[in-house]
Amino acid sequence: MNLSRYIAGRLSGARSDSFTASVTKIAKFSVGLGIAIMIVSYAILQGFRHEIQAKIFSFGGHLQVSKFDTNNSFEGYPMSTKTGLEDYKNIPGVEKLQPFARKTAIIKTEDEVLGVVLKGVDSTYDFRSMRQNMVSGSVMEFTDTAASEQIMMSQIMADKLRLKVGDRVLFYFIQNPPRVRKFEVKGIFKTGLEEFDNVYVLGDLQQIRDLNQWPDSLVGGYEILLKDFTQIDTVASQVFDKMNYDLQLEKITDTYAQLFDWLELLKRNVIIFLVLIIFVATFNMVSTLFIMILERTNMIGALKAMGATNGQIRGIFLHRGLKLTISGLIGGNLLALAFCFVQDYFKIIPLDPENYYMDTVPIFWDWRIWVVVNGITFLLTMLSILLPTLLIARIHPVKAIKFD
Repeated sequence: MNLSRYIAGRLSGARSDSFTASVTKIAKFSVGLGIAIMIVSYAILQGFRHEIQAKIFSFGGHLQVSKFDTNNSFEGYPMSTKTGLEDYKNIPGVEKLQPFARKTAIIKTEDEVLGVVLKGVDSTYDFRSMRQNMVSGSVMEFTDTAASEQIMMSQIMADKLRLKVGDRVLFYFIQNPPRVRKFEVKGIFKTGLEEFDNVYVLGDLQQIRDLNQWPDSLVGGYEILLKDFTQIDTVASQVFDKMNYDLQLEKITDTYAQLFDWLELLKRNVIIFLVLIIFVATFNMVSTLFIMILERTNMIGALKAMGATNGQIRGIFLHRGLKLTISGLIGGNLLALAFCFVQDYFKIIPLDPENYYMDTVPIFWDWRIWVVVNGITFLLTMLSILLPTLLIARIHPVKAIKFD
């Protein structure tokens, strides 16, 4: 039988109305609440990051290759499909290339006029992120025989123009000579990002080719999707080395720097907040053990008088601290799990989409974060427990037995 563990177990049965019992409950609550707040904070932070990044990526790949020019217009110059990146599958980290082109237009209905940018894509376009933004309708369909007349527009545009799925609308293209096209609204989306919702309409790339009289060998540019977004700088360097000299490469983190800077600032603030929570939890655990040692000074003196070593007595309080920490971690994880589940499925906490780009608090499930947060909290708490147990070596049996 382990003497330290046995005595620690007996101490767990202390009267529920004692001062130590009250402090113990506070310590458990502190650790549990701390771990719950940390897990929920990380889940919400990662939810924000993934939701906003998915919205951005739905309108632009991680990297964008286009013709080099000093013109800042939406349309830009056309480029050949021969980019030097035909073997992109041999570039580590690159998932796919998808062509696009842009053309400015004016949408006119009976009551409203609205300037937009028609972004043309083809059947290879990755609509996975866009499907999460759909409000009504569906993504556009492509045919091999002719350019598709279907488009997708934002909820903001549809409300301004009083359009719904299935309606047909006229697009006026300012060129020489001017052109008019009638398109069918196939789907309506809402990203919450004004940079996209107020500007872009998705359509068929072939429509822009026909309007500009481009052959199939010309596109407006290529969007590059990566397997791992965190490797964007490394992959961008490799892509730049392979592409033709007359092309330019732009990273999505540079194009929408203000959004990514906001996410980075949010991450930094959350980390500072979590450090403070861990400090409070460990401080409470240290305080609890100090109180337990002081309240059990007579017991410590008696055990020393009977021959117990400092290590054995220290083990008693280490076992008590371990039990308190594990109880707090279990309770905190259950609390965090319950909150994340309720928020993820029932959306009980709303947000202002004009400020946060989404209408509810997002939750991202990543069990690796749960393991890391629990591991760090457990390790730091157990290390902090060693500090008050060093006091045991300074307790003398005779003085401790007389201690009152």
